Order: sequence, then C-alpha cells, then structure tokens
Amino acid sequence: MLVEHVQFLPEAERLAVHLGSQVLTARPDSGRVLCLGFNGLSLLDCDAPRDEPLRVDFAGGALGFRQRAGFRRDELLARAVGVKGSPLPRVLDATAGLGRDAFMLASLGCEVTLCERHPVVHALLADGLLRAAEQGLAALSRMRLCAEDAAVHVLDPLSMGAYDVIVLDPMFPERSKSALVKKPMRLFHALVGADEDAGLLLETALSRALRRVVVKRPLHAEHLAGRAPTLDYRGKAVRFDVYVTKT
Repeated sequence: MLVEHVQFLPEAERLAVHLGSQVLTARPDSGRVLCLGFNGLSLLDCDAPRDEPLRVDFAGGALGFRQRAGFRRDELLARAVGVKGSPLPRVLDATAGLGRDAFMLASLGCEVTLCERHPVVHALLADGLLRAAEQGLAALSRMRLCAEDAAVHVLDPLSMGAYDVIVLDPMFPERSKSALVKKPMRLFHALVGADEDAGLLLETALSRALRRVVVKRPLHAEHLAGRAPTLDYRGKAVRFDVYVTKT
C-alpha cells in the first residue's frame, strides 16, 4: 500500500491491515501496488510506470460523460435487464468489477446490490463509490456494495426473493493482448484472473432470480456453461444472454 502523502497514512494503515499488506512510502521498482492519494485509491503497475493507473471513477472520464449526457433505457443492458415501466427491477450485479454496469442501472432508477469478492477490486470500488457520493451523484443512493461471494450471498435466507434480476459478467482467460485494448483493463484482468466457477454461479443465479438472469459475453463467445439463453441482445462487440426464470 503506497501512500502519496502523510495525510493519507491513517487510512492507508487501516486498509493495509484489512488487505493483509504493508504501507510503503516509496514506489516499488516492480509489481502491482495500491496507491492512496489525492485522487483516491488506485492500482499501479510498477513495471509500466507510464501506464494509466486503474481506479474507479463514476464522475469523470467516459463514464462520467455518459452519465451527464443521460443513460437511456433503450441501451442493450437496460433492455436485457428489463428496465421499463414501474416498478423497476431489483438487481444483483453478481460480478461487480469496477461497477460500471451497476452504475448505469442505478442511474436509470434500479436498486442495485454489487457483489465483489476480490478484496483489492472491492477496495477500489468502495473508494469510487465514496468519492461519487461526496460529489452528490444521485445514483449512489440506489447502490449497495457487498464483499461476499455472490454465490454465497444469494443463498443466504435473507436474500431469498430479494432480486428480480441477477447480472453476471464473468472474466475469462485473455486470448490475446488485442482482446483488451485499454491498458488499465489489462491490469484489471491480470489482477482478477478468470472466473473458473462462472458456470456454477449461473446455476445458482437461475435458482434465485425472480424474473431473469443476464450474462454479458463477448459477441462471438460460446454460451456460458453451454446453456442456451431464452433470448439475447447483440451489439457490435458484446452480447447479453437473457435467461428468463419467471414462469
């Protein structure tokens, strides 16, 4: 845990204890390191010091621009989830990652619970949510972060009947460097690795979602666990497979 300034030392020490790491005051020569500083929490690749760090930012960058322009209900994810009419679906983002899909759905009015089991990604996401809340983004009032594995969370009796829709965006082994163009996302992929239990998570989600399960896939990828969806929504690069569970 790298500290950018002494004023961040208490928070860095607390986070380091939680993550089982140590606090550093000088940047390492190699490897990956979390950095706490004036722009919040970020993940640095010390082997590529010129590369952009990985951070969660809901107010800035492309995501912030889209939010200010206004997300639309006719976008692929919104259509796949069923964001229309009232009441809007209660959503579990079972593989929250950097929270972008969850933020979009919350911006459209859905109540969204985000599950992220990787401790470093969870820390990045928690930091991004905190900074967005401080900036007054209304969608944050509809987002709740959970550190549990989604498969454990949905099987909890307290979660029974809690979610109309469960969204999965599993990570799979990178086939080539061209598959993930942006370097921060390559860093994310290297950190998280593949979700080897994605098929099991799909089966669990299908048993708990009241209306549907939505799986985000590369456009030409095989169906998750070989299970054909009820329908799908296709874009230029991604596909949303929809499994209807409501009978």
